[in-house]
Order: sequence, then structure tokens, then C-alpha cells
Amino acid sequence: MDVNKVSEVELLRRQYLQMIDPDELNFSPPELLRLPETQNLIYSTMFVESGLTYLPPKRYRFRVLKRLFNAMENANEDPEEDEISDDLSGCLAQYMSQSLPSASTAAQQKCFVTYTAPCTASDGPRVTILEARNLLASSGTTGFRTWEAALFLGAYLSSEGNRFVKGRYVFELGTGTGFLSILCAKHLGAQHVLATDGSQEVITDLRSNLQLNQLDGSAKIKTAVLQWGHALINVVADCRAENRAYDIVLGADVTYDIKSMPALIATMRGLFELYPTVDILISATVRNEQTLETFLKACDKNGFNVVRVGVPLTKAKEQIGFFVSTSTPIQIFLITLEREIGDPFSV
Repeated sequence: MDVNKVSEVELLRRQYLQMIDPDELNFSPPELLRLPETQNLIYSTMFVESGLTYLPPKRYRFRVLKRLFNAMENANEDPEEDEISDDLSGCLAQYMSQSLPSASTAAQQKCFVTYTAPCTASDGPRVTILEARNLLASSGTTGFRTWEAALFLGAYLSSEGNRFVKGRYVFELGTGTGFLSILCAKHLGAQHVLATDGSQEVITDLRSNLQLNQLDGSAKIKTAVLQWGHALINVVADCRAENRAYDIVLGADVTYDIKSMPALIATMRGLFELYPTVDILISATVRNEQTLETFLKACDKNGFNVVRVGVPLTKAKEQIGFFVSTSTPIQIFLITLEREIGDPFSV
């Protein structure tokens, strides 16, 4: 994607709605930032509460506006000629007069995060999620935030990987906030999506995100609790009743815990037993090479064919949507059934 094909203000807006750390936001060049029309556009598209349905929390807006204000002051060449917008100044004064939650309190609160697909169109696909990036469910699940492996896989499925989803039956493992399942059902042309997670708490919470994206009650997407290693028959009963098969299984950041690996492999085996021609796409953030190697070896022992999909991680300054950190590698693997399944207790 060519970052130059997206306006500076639109790029900033996308990062802002995804709640990228204020210190990492891409501000317009000084010669543009000092212009009244640029400042008015920033105000109207980012800080007018009536202009956005789902705004980031006030504490985040305040932090962003403070940085913007400093950047605008530094961009001004003539104090008498270059002035900062009265609207932005008034907005900053309003935030400064309010009592805002502490950083620790804000980190535990749920907030609206809007993810924009990496496309040049200003009205491109968006997924809004109500999430808490530092909140764990009582069961210890990490399913209350959208992880970068999901964003990376979402970017791939939104471009050259769309063939895996469009017109197909999609099954997601470890759906968490539902970002990938919502993206596939609403924007990528999936015929049907089943979003599964091992936590009932997460699945219950997911319904609010379906509502946010106008999918509540839609026949295109269903949810189910699925604990890895347990029977799949009841989970896929609706699809079996319609005599249809799932075509693609998605899993993002499902390989991080070596203790859960046997159960994950068992579930993948179960899916291959039900649907021998199914494709499985796993997106993995490589935090630990040994953990990933354990997963790949287990796939090989179970007769799965694993091919790494050659998707480069776009440089941070060149990303225009579904923004991900480049500090840790992310890899996508296409997994298919290589040979007849053997010993069901092999790991």
C-alpha cells in the first residue's frame, strides 16, 4: 500500500480511532499542520463528539490533543500570522478542566476501538470493537482485546488472501473480541462464519461487538463455546444439518501457550476428520521461537502439511490500516491435511 495515497489527516484519524500510542502517531508535515484548513479538518473529524459514533475515551483524546498542540506550536513560523484553531484550543481547555481517570484505571476500562482496513478509500471497511486491552477475564483468558496477529491476518484476508474467505464457510478458533469473524462476515464476503472461543465469558461479551457492527441476529455469523480438545459435533451441528462443510479455519495468536498445544492440535485433527479438505490459516506472533517450533513439529507428527505464507510485515511508516507493531515478527501458516490421520493420541 502506498501511504502517500492516503491523506495525512485521514491516516492520523485511522491511527487515532485504533488508539495507537500518541507518541507513535503520524502528524502532518509542519507546512500542512499550521494551515487553518488542516486544523479544522482534524477538529471536525476527530474531536467533535457528534461527528463520530464511537470515540476513543477522553483520557486518550486529551493525550493526543496535547501532542497535537505541541506539534502545531512547533510548526508555527510567525506567532502573529500562524494561530492554532480556537476550536482545538477550546477543546483542550475543556479536557484540562475535567477530572479524567488515572492511567491505571483507564487501562482496565473497556473502550471503543475502530480498526480500518489498509485501503486507500476513505470509506473502506471498518470494524469497531468494545475492548479492554489490559483486562483479563476471570478465567484468565486474553480474549478481551484484539491482538496484532489478528490484525495482520485481517490485512492479508482483505487483500490477496480474500480468496480463502469470499463465498466460503469460515470457522474461527479463539475468536476473542470477534474482530476476524466480524471482518469476514461483514466486509469480506464470507457465506457463513462460526466464531468460537473456549470462554463462555468471552462469547457472551462478543454479542455486544456483533451489535456494534450491525450483525446481531444475522444468519451470516454464529457464536459457540469450544474448548480445544473437546468434541466438535455439537458445535458444528447446524452446518452438518444443512449438509455443508466448513472451507476455512482461522486462528490468530492461538499458539502462544505451549501448555495448550496438545488440545489445539487435537481440535485441528478433529476438524480435519470432519472436513478433510479444509484449509487452516494460523497467524502467529513469534514471541518465542521454541513455542512456535513445538507447534510446527506437532503439526508434522500429526500428518499436517504446513506452508508459510510469504506475507511481509509492512514497515510502520508505510502502514495505512490495521496498524501493527513491527517489533515482533508475525507469520501466517497455511495448514492442510497431508496424509491419512493415524494415531488419535499422537501429539
